Amino acid sequence: MADLIRLLPDHVANQIAAGEVVQRPASVVKELLENSVDAGASRILLVIKDAGRTLVQVTDDGKGMSPIDARACFERHATSKIREADDLSSLRTKGFRGEALASIAAIAQVELSTREKDNEIGTRVLMEGSRVRAQEMVATAAGSTVAVRNLFYNVPARRQFLKSDGVEMKHVLDEFHRVALAHPSIAFQLVNNDQEEYNMPVGNERQRIVHLFGRKYDERLVPVEEHTDFVSVTGFVGKPEFAKRSRGEQYFFVNDRFIRSNYLEHAVRKAYDELVSRENFPSWFLFISIDPAEIDINIHPTKTEIKFRDDRAVYAVVHAAVRRALGRFNIVPSLDFEPEPAILAAFSSERPSAAPPREPVPAWRPQDLGAFSAPPKPNVAGWQQLFHLEQPQVAVGIEVDVPEEVQRVIPWREHEGTPGERPVFQLHGTYIIAQLRSGFMVVDQQRAHERILFERNMKLMEHGAGVSQAELFPRHIELSAADLALVQDVLPELRSMGFDLEHFGGRTMQVNGMPAEAADEDPTRLLEDLLEQLKHERGTLRNERHALLARGMARSMAIRPGRVLTTEEMHDLIDRLFACEMPYHTPGGKPTLITYGLDDLNARFER
Repeated sequence: MADLIRLLPDHVANQIAAGEVVQRPASVVKELLENSVDAGASRILLVIKDAGRTLVQVTDDGKGMSPIDARACFERHATSKIREADDLSSLRTKGFRGEALASIAAIAQVELSTREKDNEIGTRVLMEGSRVRAQEMVATAAGSTVAVRNLFYNVPARRQFLKSDGVEMKHVLDEFHRVALAHPSIAFQLVNNDQEEYNMPVGNERQRIVHLFGRKYDERLVPVEEHTDFVSVTGFVGKPEFAKRSRGEQYFFVNDRFIRSNYLEHAVRKAYDELVSRENFPSWFLFISIDPAEIDINIHPTKTEIKFRDDRAVYAVVHAAVRRALGRFNIVPSLDFEPEPAILAAFSSERPSAAPPREPVPAWRPQDLGAFSAPPKPNVAGWQQLFHLEQPQVAVGIEVDVPEEVQRVIPWREHEGTPGERPVFQLHGTYIIAQLRSGFMVVDQQRAHERILFERNMKLMEHGAGVSQAELFPRHIELSAADLALVQDVLPELRSMGFDLEHFGGRTMQVNGMPAEAADEDPTRLLEDLLEQLKHERGTLRNERHALLARGMARSMAIRPGRVLTTEEMHDLIDRLFACEMPYHTPGGKPTLITYGLDDLNARFER
């Protein structure tokens, strides 16, 4: 029988190893940036073309390499970081296994130009599919430049698994943010498709966060600082009122290395108990310093997961640090031992004094309901002629359980006698009560308005007939690079709904006009709310983009509880609700109205 086991050729072994190290262009960005940091660079330039498919280039002013090292760095397990196994317990560098450049060179065309500061001439090495195509002396600046072209050119199956440019660029930006946040003492520059996205000078941690995510973060950050003999925790956490519905800016760094840890995340979330609901996520930028001998970073191919020797102690310090920071800035509610006046009055023989009159709630204007004038308004006289709920259809693929036997609301025209004015009134600024022949119904005004706006937005995107009201003075909104890419991706749909937006330059969008029904809204808040909802449901964005945009806009623009409506406005809201194709539920499947029958009321009064 012939022997079955044989050694793989080097180029095949390198391609297999590349599957662990290089999953997408962002993986190349991570490895090259970390190499530049380890080389002692004070300035790093990252150049991206076509989301990294065509080019990923990193230039630094670090130590550079000799001609021998320039060639040896492309060999597997070639590293300058460790000499023996005991060195693993004292690692403070990013990489150490010596697989990054070898793996990248196996599935791309790589050009390295490098020069040590003491040498006058540098070295150029050209690799292609793990093979050396050229090595020569060249005049180049001190430091190193690594250009990775045509990623996965020799593994077409892997290239087909890459996502769209927008998705891949999002991953590239994530890796860039992680390295840039961990090293504010290094100047970073990012050029994407010949346009400069970032140019960040040397600064401190707070300045780096503001440079990456915008000036608005300066007022959202609470400093964290806790030092013990075992571990130190510094950085910033976000104020609870700025928590988002999606997992946004949440970063843990251990010895300046980005990590993921559900254990540490639980410690931070626990510090926010009673401050942030479970559906929302606060931001944090936490830097943990610990003796390298107390951690094991060699447990994951990308080294984003580590083990702590005493994880309970780290958990306790992180939790206490965040909790103390929130309390120090009067964010955590303090204990109040004074009883509430209402409690004192309940146990007092004297009658409580009258409460001071509440300030009147500002009157609500009809235009806030978002009247849609593009398509002809349906004739909905007599809105009590409701639909039968035997076969409801809910948009966006939401399934709603509807009882088999649902009481049919009696149309107004079937009432005996002259109906007169339709009786409606508002309850607690939130619900609209309307009398029916068979009882009454309660309409949630926010949910009803959300359903109206959702169907209106869907029609606008279908026909592109959005009405825009021009701004007297154009407004500018500064976005993060990821948010800017998302806005540009959905710009046609936003314009069809009435937004007049254009790229002003850098990471700034110019708002020339707003949807007519949202003319009084703050465009920054409206766009931020919409982007958060899109990111929260990004998994289905490609297949249901129009529905998600319409639902996001409806949620952001729907009237809020507490708005006082006139009788005319309540009638208008209900009329347009029952002109919808599916008036009984919001796009998310929640009920917009509930009906109560006279039999139920009679039973409660034991008639």
